[in-house]
Amino acid sequence: MTKIISLGGSIIVPNEIDVGFLKKFKDMINDFVSSGEKVVIVTGGGSTARKYQKALAEVIGQDQEAMDWVGISATHINAFLLKSIFNDVAETEIIEDPTQEIKFNKKVLLAAGWKPGWSTDMDAVLLAENLKADTVINVSNIDFVYDKDPNKFDDAKKIEKTSWDGLLEIIGTEWKPGLNAPFDPIAAKKAKELGIKAFIVGKNIENLSNVLKDKEFIGTKIE
Repeated sequence: MTKIISLGGSIIVPNEIDVGFLKKFKDMINDFVSSGEKVVIVTGGGSTARKYQKALAEVIGQDQEAMDWVGISATHINAFLLKSIFNDVAETEIIEDPTQEIKFNKKVLLAAGWKPGWSTDMDAVLLAENLKADTVINVSNIDFVYDKDPNKFDDAKKIEKTSWDGLLEIIGTEWKPGLNAPFDPIAAKKAKELGIKAFIVGKNIENLSNVLKDKEFIGTKIE
């Protein structure tokens, strides 16, 4: 079964490009696919996108579509970086439209943002539908979904398992460019409709490997 990873841009580029993480991520994915598995990696825009969106808003005001396009562009440079890292095991084409007919003969496929109105989490869900995968693994700078923002509330409680409806109660139902949430609400609605489950995990490589291999892991399961 093909695995879909939605790799947060803030994991790739927290401030500077995290070369240490990328080296470990490369080794882990290469080891996983060596047994015949396939992985789709959808790269987010993260802090890079938010910096450009902030600058754009300061110059022209809140133009949501323009801000989305700036964010989408950031996902593409991250996708090209990852495609180059995986080199000969990755397909040459970076997927922009997750609903297109996809050639996937190699072990790794890279995808980036498509169009305004949602984040790359939605692209990951649409790729799961297209490739008949049943799971999206969301790798971000948090290890769990919390009942409220743990950066603002000391009493925020981690959630190890929830439903899509439960998640939407926490994050809301609307998308806006640069939204910092564990999963895009538009993607959450679509995943619920398709019966796709998701795992929310942090950047720990061993833990991510455990999720890929269906072993015990630290994080949140949503279904």
